[in-house]
Amino acid sequence: MADKARTKAIAVVGAQWGDEGKGKVVDCLALSFDYTARYAGGHNAGHTVIFNGHRFVLQLVPSGILRPEKKAVIGPGAVVDPAALVAEIENLRKSGVEVRGRLFLSNRAHLIFPYHREMDKAAEFARGEAKIGTTSRGIGPAYEDKMARRGIRVCDVLEPECFRVKLERVIAEKNLISKASYGHALETAGLLEQSLEIAAHIRGLVADTAVLLNNALDHGESVLFEGAQGTMLDIDHGTYPFVTSSNAISGGAATGLGVAPTRITGVAGVTKAYTTRVGSGPFPTEMPDLDAGAIRARGNEFGAVTGRPRRCGWLDLVVLRYAKMLNGIDSLVVTKLDVFDEQPEIKVCTGYRYKGQPLEEMPPDVETLAQIEPEYRTLPGWKKSTPGIRDVLDLPTAARDYLNFISDELQLEIGMISTGPERDATIVPRGTKLASWL
Repeated sequence: MADKARTKAIAVVGAQWGDEGKGKVVDCLALSFDYTARYAGGHNAGHTVIFNGHRFVLQLVPSGILRPEKKAVIGPGAVVDPAALVAEIENLRKSGVEVRGRLFLSNRAHLIFPYHREMDKAAEFARGEAKIGTTSRGIGPAYEDKMARRGIRVCDVLEPECFRVKLERVIAEKNLISKASYGHALETAGLLEQSLEIAAHIRGLVADTAVLLNNALDHGESVLFEGAQGTMLDIDHGTYPFVTSSNAISGGAATGLGVAPTRITGVAGVTKAYTTRVGSGPFPTEMPDLDAGAIRARGNEFGAVTGRPRRCGWLDLVVLRYAKMLNGIDSLVVTKLDVFDEQPEIKVCTGYRYKGQPLEEMPPDVETLAQIEPEYRTLPGWKKSTPGIRDVLDLPTAARDYLNFISDELQLEIGMISTGPERDATIVPRGTKLASWL
């Protein structure tokens, strides 16, 4: 058995409100790992990887699957729309990426059904102006059923008679809820037959993934834990209620995969050179429309899954300090540095004030966060092109100064810098912890 302390097990987490570029980061790191394991979220996540002129948008399948011969796991902490998973696998196959024999789906993962999407849309519509900005893909209602102990899991659909009994019971209960809350029954005709047909396509993927990953770690194989969304969308620690329905922070890797927290040997936090968020909720450093529009255009800030335009703002070091604390981040990855190549000046939020007084902690309530005043430092831009640069010393001086400012303020190394969407538009400074993970 391998020395557990020496077995490489690294978590990759979003340090902002999601959409930080985790897909590319995981893809870059995955070459040096045996397994990539997804521990939370559903097909509302969109992890984009570009190489050899091809653009892949992965929603459920971990980004590491794009590396030949590497293995990937979808853990029990994720919620899985089986139809979406089958479609994603087929799209990958058509693009020349065969996942069967390399992708493993937890037998304990909870499933998303069409009635979850129906209730998601109805609930969001009923909120009116207080809507959260959900993707309406059934993620939240599936997690609700999980916590209410009426969820249906992967292992259930593999036993047709057991599945029929559970599905009928759940549908009866959900219809009562839907009629009382929204005035109509759910569309469930043919659901049993459709689900059993889809189950036949995923049967060969199913495994006890906690046993699989722990055995792999015991025998010295390395695992990369892939998060979804970002720290500020974490159900417990984010800007509640404008959050996702699972634990996006690094601690979610332990609960969402069934590995002990002591087995995680490092955490990489991913941030953009600026900040974005999608949907409703407070956003302290949000830019004025004119600035936000320019950044959105240069950074192609539209959702990989939904196509929704992202709100854009200046880098928020208060958020990043909070993310560092919650996740235990060892190394910071800064993506989309090139988006600032044309920016004459760059503002960075270094602190918050509320009613004239400095805030020492992240407010727990969105009402306070919506009223804070950011304290900014303004740094000069570099007005030079950065794509194609492969060594940090070749970056413009002002770009290095910007990165050093972030590193000094956070007391955290910058272990990777992305200067474009392509796989090879990446700088890994020598001597960093992250470099040692490769």
